Amino acid sequence: MKIIVLGLGSGNIDTLPVKNFRMLESGVPIFLRTKKHPVAEDLQTKGIKYEAFDSIYEKHGVFEDVYTEIVDILISEAKRNANEIIYGVPGHPMVAEDTVALLIKHAEGYNIKVDIMSAPSGLEAVYAALKIDPCHGLVILDALNFDANKLNKELPILFTQVYSKMVASELKLTLMEQYPNEHRIQVVKAAGVPMQEVIISVPLYQLDRIDWIDHLTSIYVPVMAKPVLDSREYKETDDYEYYIGPLVEVMDRLRGPDGCPWDKEQTHHSLKKYLIEEAYEVLDTIDDENANKFCEELGDLLLQIVFHAQIAREQNKFDMNDIITGVTEKLIRRHPHVFGDLQVGSTGEVMINWEAIKEKEKKKESILEDIPRNLPALMRAEKIQKKAGRVGFDWPDVNGAWLKVKEELAELEEVVALGESIKIKEELGDLFFAIVNVCRFLEVDCEEALQNTNAKFIKRFSYIEQHVKEKKLNWNELNLEYMDKLWEEAKKND
Repeated sequence: MKIIVLGLGSGNIDTLPVKNFRMLESGVPIFLRTKKHPVAEDLQTKGIKYEAFDSIYEKHGVFEDVYTEIVDILISEAKRNANEIIYGVPGHPMVAEDTVALLIKHAEGYNIKVDIMSAPSGLEAVYAALKIDPCHGLVILDALNFDANKLNKELPILFTQVYSKMVASELKLTLMEQYPNEHRIQVVKAAGVPMQEVIISVPLYQLDRIDWIDHLTSIYVPVMAKPVLDSREYKETDDYEYYIGPLVEVMDRLRGPDGCPWDKEQTHHSLKKYLIEEAYEVLDTIDDENANKFCEELGDLLLQIVFHAQIAREQNKFDMNDIITGVTEKLIRRHPHVFGDLQVGSTGEVMINWEAIKEKEKKKESILEDIPRNLPALMRAEKIQKKAGRVGFDWPDVNGAWLKVKEELAELEEVVALGESIKIKEELGDLFFAIVNVCRFLEVDCEEALQNTNAKFIKRFSYIEQHVKEKKLNWNELNLEYMDKLWEEAKKND
């Protein structure tokens, strides 16, 4: 009695060793572990009959029971035929084939001889597809049976037997305990099979979102790149890279199971105020012209962006890669004069073209709908007026804007005289809006103009404070006339 364990290789029947094909044609009873293999389809086409064990997988909840039943059937069939049978398995019989190891062990007790007919395992096709040399170091693991605590992350790992989305999901969850969620892996399907081979690169966390994973799928996990926490080592040449990976990994850790309680509690809404604060702190450092502080505050602002990206990734909405890819594509798309053939002659033409592209992209119901509600009021008013002005709803020159300021001022004085508090607020708003319009015609940034006045006031008031401190005066004893005198001194000093 003999069982010939025959490798079916990794491709169709054309890639099968000749001796294996001749054995399949010999008339010996054939049993296949699975008919989900290109050779099985070719056997059917050629009229070569076989039995497959696919239905057994559906009967049992664990693979051990599946393998045991397959081996029991093979031994029973070998005894019944009293001569020999063929057991065909994908790839090489001695690579990732637990049923073969179990068969060899059990067959001895029945005096059944087990012969091995080798074939390409499928690994060779994966090496070729990925263009890797396993001799340079490679760990090969069965995705259904490996010790996660003994993963050697110093070497690349190739996982076989990733035959379904469920296996891929379990593998992803295991690997995410050892690798960053963003660590890029390669998914290989049907390596070496003409017209069917597929290779894609995805972040680890997206592994189980791939719909076409099947029994011909393997996963390649490269070695983790060592974090470059200090980009100064690149500055010896002009060609150095910028590295955001470590910041993403730190934020992932802070939001992880063993991370910081405060960081884990944050939401998009709870972080809104910090995003605004950090943006304004960046603006302060620009005005102060302090390069070191500017660098630090830009880092704090970037942290907020990474924070929001991490929360979105946890909600399966988007991640940092999506943000970077999206804005990169937008820049290229909106600069056809740089990345395309469009010719422009001025900055004005660039802005007109930019707005035209935006209009096509967003298909807005209103030209004002994309003006952020949370902008400072003066800045928002200016944007509203500019947008309306582009379609002709505007004064022909600054004179009309001036007249509107005088009109609104008169209306304000009227409601103040009448003591109508609700109307006062409304008319003040109208006056501010009209003044912004004048600023726009005079090409003055109204927000910057008011901020300059704020700074000027602070400087002059600080002069008064310094005088009070030096003279050891009491604020309660000072009248407005005295303070106004100091104010005029401060103006002269300016």
